[in-house]
Amino acid sequence: MLIIGIAGGSGSGKTTVVKKIVRALHKSAVTVIPQDAYYFDNGHLTKEEKLKINFDHPNSIEWDLLNEHLDDLKKGKSIAKPNYDYVSCARLENYDIIQPNKVIIVEGILVLSNEELRKRMDIKLFVSTDSDDRLMRIIKRDTLSRGRSLDAVLTHYSKYVQPMHQQFIEPAKLFADVIIPQGGENKVAIEMVVSRIKMYLP
Repeated sequence: MLIIGIAGGSGSGKTTVVKKIVRALHKSAVTVIPQDAYYFDNGHLTKEEKLKINFDHPNSIEWDLLNEHLDDLKKGKSIAKPNYDYVSCARLENYDIIQPNKVIIVEGILVLSNEELRKRMDIKLFVSTDSDDRLMRIIKRDTLSRGRSLDAVLTHYSKYVQPMHQQFIEPAKLFADVIIPQGGENKVAIEMVVSRIKMYLP
């Protein structure tokens, strides 16, 4: 089993990179596990308290469970991956049963910031994108998909996203084996990564 970690700032284009890597490989051989599925359940909080959740801080993630799940997959065991809803800030009642696979991609803004998780990775990638481009994508995503107002998005960005990016996410770039500038638009870098992955596959 090959475990690949793909990190990068919020709105950097990680999801696009993941999709292009998956498309270039045999889809049946790749399983994607999003870091976001492992946010702690905050459904019990009030609406005001939920607005103060710092999703960009490492303490918001249940790393022990994610690492345990990766260990189980490597042992050939299936896992029950949680599902998280950003609107309610809660874990949903339904779980996804994930089977072991040849390639496991763990994707999320903070996946390179956790030392124990890094130890489990065979390839570590960091998607690097200009902060202005990231902000525009965040605005579009959060207003359309997460039900936030423009003012709420900008406030959340200045209070949480940008400071956490500088403190935790950007420094994790040093742990990457490959840095992919310009996200999913960098065809050369993605092709190089795909070629490297294929070397590991039978």
